[in-house]
Amino acid sequence: MSPVLAGVLQLLALIAALALAYRPLGEYMARVYSSDKHLRVEKWIYKGIGANPNTEMRWMAYLRGVLAFSAASVLFLYLLQRLQGSLPGSLGFRSIDPDQAFNTAASFVANTNWQSYYGEQAMGHVVQTAGLAVQNFVSAAVGIAVAVALVRGFARSRTGELGNFWSDLVRGTIRILIPISVIGAIVLVACGAIQNFAGIHEVGQFMGGSQQWNGGAVASQEVIKELGTNGGGYFNANSAHPFENPNGFTNLFEVFLILVIPFALTRTFGRMVGSLKQGYAILATMATIWIGFTALMMWTEFHHGGPAFDIAGGAMEGKENRFGVGGSSIFAVATTLTSTGAVDSFHSSFTGFGGGITMLGMQLGEIAPGGTGSGLYGMLIMAIIAVFIAGLMVGRTPEYLGKKIGTREIKFAACYILITPALVLVFTAISMALPTPPHSMLNPGAHGFSEILYAYTSGANNNGSAFAGLSADTQWFNTTIGLAMLLGRFLPMVFVLALAGSLAEQRPVPATAGTLRTEKPLFTGLLVGTILIITGLTYFPALALGPLAEGLAS
Repeated sequence: MSPVLAGVLQLLALIAALALAYRPLGEYMARVYSSDKHLRVEKWIYKGIGANPNTEMRWMAYLRGVLAFSAASVLFLYLLQRLQGSLPGSLGFRSIDPDQAFNTAASFVANTNWQSYYGEQAMGHVVQTAGLAVQNFVSAAVGIAVAVALVRGFARSRTGELGNFWSDLVRGTIRILIPISVIGAIVLVACGAIQNFAGIHEVGQFMGGSQQWNGGAVASQEVIKELGTNGGGYFNANSAHPFENPNGFTNLFEVFLILVIPFALTRTFGRMVGSLKQGYAILATMATIWIGFTALMMWTEFHHGGPAFDIAGGAMEGKENRFGVGGSSIFAVATTLTSTGAVDSFHSSFTGFGGGITMLGMQLGEIAPGGTGSGLYGMLIMAIIAVFIAGLMVGRTPEYLGKKIGTREIKFAACYILITPALVLVFTAISMALPTPPHSMLNPGAHGFSEILYAYTSGANNNGSAFAGLSADTQWFNTTIGLAMLLGRFLPMVFVLALAGSLAEQRPVPATAGTLRTEKPLFTGLLVGTILIITGLTYFPALALGPLAEGLAS
């Protein structure tokens, strides 16, 4: 079988699996967030944290819950790392330095999981399981909760109430993320991923010296890292490590985990707003961009010239033989079009255009299908922008899902889409202008610029993957990327929840003959075009200096 055919068959199998899971998972999540009943274990949690799950919150109260919980999580994870040297199960590792502890705490709480350290050489069992793995669950649940709050803003009228943050957080964790993770971990263990609390073992000889391997609760952390679109690897090699991702089947299974909740949330959205067709329109937009990017990545990485590429069957530098060009291309697009950041190959070794595709996927705002929750609310913001543009064309006040998009709503949407590019471009410009940060670049010229541009794109968009050539464990990068991650995660949430509150207060507007039909293919095309044009206008100059220049020169 040719490598190209194998890659296409993997893509078709993945699409089939996602299609099978779409309806049952989407319907289940809609029931979870619409139910007024609480499980016994949930009641225990509410009692322990002193929350009343039946109290409805307006957007400011909901936001305070998000920020308070996240701030407490950053502080807890920071202290856990700083005290690691005194904790049992540390495997003899020292406490983490202040700047790196801040970066890691911000990273995992912001659902970014950027790592400027070697996982198997820095973090012991306690930090990995009680710190990082826990944040993999709750940071994903926070993203889904904010998305559900925005959906309620569209579904409700003449009220500013968006639900209860603590209830949404707990339900997302207990009823959705944990059950799927248990099943997924069993699958990974059965396929060869490790799951233990073993210490450090010296095995054999490696280039004249012994090689050390760590044990760990890898499978359980691996499944939630993908399912929650987190991405932080137990090992430095991330999902390229055979303990995390043993074979071609687990590679495809992990991509399935990355995509299944973000895609299924469009069904949840359609059900909660009372129109499945609206959910299908959002799904079609996400799927069009995802399939288009995957096809383009495969073409770029399979397209080759010269005897070395001919023998390898494509651009194999930085890719695992277990997965090949096809599997690596599918994984790279999935992880950068979502806020996952896990890697089974090294994006710095992709072709110039291939590396640019991974970067552009993040710069779109990771909305196709995006992160758990963040992908849906990001796409709904873009839908509001698209409706506004259509309204300008015909001189009509724009409407979406029966809600008027007025001055207030469009300001919130505009602020949302401007925050992340501002963070990326400002931090990149400052880093290139200062004398010290460029010393961390492994490569000169366009590729070196791409390393820094990719780092801030990954951090501000809460992705977490790296170009693998940047030495980011410095005080400058730990601090500035940490700030980019926190601001890129929580400032957009402010405007999402403010928009949700504004929409929930409106009276529904009846559809008329002039109302734009947002469930039709025409609107899907408009939405895709809006996303690509806005991103292209924003990032094209920076992309032209980096991956485009490199690709045209090769």
